[in-house]
Amino acid sequence: MPMTNNDSHSSENQHSPNSVFESSATYRMALSQLESVAHLLKIDRGILQRLSVPKRAMIVSVPVRMDDGATRIFNGYRVQHSLTSGPSKGGLRYHPSVDLGEVAALSMWMSWKCGIMNLPFGGAKGGITCDPEALSIGEKERLTRRFTEELLSIIGPRMDVMAPDMGTDEQTMAWIMDTYSMKVGYACPEIVTGKPVELGGCLGRREATGRGVTFCILEALKDLNIKPEEATAVVQGFGNVGAITCAELSQKGIKIIAVSDRYGAIHNALGIDILELQNFVSGGNLLKGFPKAKQIDADEMLILPCTVLVPAALERVIHLKNAAQLKCKILAEAANGPTTPEADAIISKTDIYVIPDILCNAGGVTVSYFEWVQDIQQLLWSEEQVNHKLYELMINAFRRVRDLALNKKISMRLAALSLGVEKIAREKIKRGLFP
Repeated sequence: MPMTNNDSHSSENQHSPNSVFESSATYRMALSQLESVAHLLKIDRGILQRLSVPKRAMIVSVPVRMDDGATRIFNGYRVQHSLTSGPSKGGLRYHPSVDLGEVAALSMWMSWKCGIMNLPFGGAKGGITCDPEALSIGEKERLTRRFTEELLSIIGPRMDVMAPDMGTDEQTMAWIMDTYSMKVGYACPEIVTGKPVELGGCLGRREATGRGVTFCILEALKDLNIKPEEATAVVQGFGNVGAITCAELSQKGIKIIAVSDRYGAIHNALGIDILELQNFVSGGNLLKGFPKAKQIDADEMLILPCTVLVPAALERVIHLKNAAQLKCKILAEAANGPTTPEADAIISKTDIYVIPDILCNAGGVTVSYFEWVQDIQQLLWSEEQVNHKLYELMINAFRRVRDLALNKKISMRLAALSLGVEKIAREKIKRGLFP
């Protein structure tokens, strides 16, 4: 049934607002996905244009006094894709590749993610172009606090709520909370999620994304009639999401045969002891030096024969050159945007069971919602309550996506996008032009 509204063809302008972001391949990828599902849903052109462009984007210059006394300028971004469903919600990443288009794409995906999970949030994302590993603790704190100061006019518990992402953590969120609280004159824990439990953080939040990925993988294994103890997994990325996913999968009996991080990849066909690997890395060692696995090429790792392939790091790692070489049965997208549209077209002609990113990694934003609610209510949930509720919501969302894919004979990605986009589109139609 077509979704229409009376502002339908009002903005067929010569100059598209999208042009601000379209230099980014990641943004073009997100836009391509949106347009494909808009055609399927018969979304009105005017609504499509509103969904294609973020509600608000801010670019800030962040001056920081470095430890050596010099002043360095960093570029910072915060993009709020949608405020229709409630405050915008999304992570803050510190990485050398961060740019406006990437952040805009991630904010769009966050909107669809919140839509799939039926959360009262729109999507947002933030980032600073930097190498967090090259910064001291003091430099990172000064960078975070000054960035927060620059955003004070557009963030708030009812406006935009940040969370950790690549290169940031609980401590980063604590600095943001403290800086914002100084502005308002009282402790305001609900301004961020993913903060330390001592400051109002939620039990189980750190593990939530990886735990949600695991829930989805176990459901997919059931659909394929594969027992966990008969399955193998390759995990690209050993940050918070990848490491937790490895640990959770191992606990369920799934053998982890290969893991990578930004410095290299390792492989052991007999299985990698994840607890031992975590202890090795936490001791200051590089993952590639782990003595009980052999070092392999990171690109080669992605095409190893396995039951489950889990890209859990950057975008666009599954692309035109390697898509046809994948030898997995399940592709579980723990990262945002790991598969390009060109690769997706190739994979769609295979028997690979794709768990799309906006479903697969939605555990993080879901438990962030739990944390936000707890902070507003000043009521702490037990970790058992958090995990139980997360399981319920993740499995419900997974089955809705899977059932829609089967009933409509469309891919899991299109089904997930359909649920997320349709929710936001209908809300926009009901509300009108604001916000």
